[in-house]
Amino acid sequence: MRRTSRKPKRNRRFRRTRPKVCFFCVDHVEEINYKDYSRLRKYITDRGKIAPRRQSGNCAKHQRAMARAIRRAREIALLPFRAD
Repeated sequence: MRRTSRKPKRNRRFRRTRPKVCFFCVDHVEEINYKDYSRLRKYITDRGKIAPRRQSGNCAKHQRAMARAIRRAREIALLPFRAD
């Protein structure tokens, strides 16, 4: 007889993590500028991808503005498209 696939029971305890706060909301940043590449570099992974909201902790409004600024900075070669 074949065994049916069942999920193993997990006896792990889950720790509650604090929700991340948006860095741009905390600092009252009015506009995210593409020329400020030192700040934008924190939101790029080591492979050159834009970090998702769940990883960066940004709110939706600032995540969109940050992604737009990163794309603009890539176009004028302030930030890399991919890591070498």
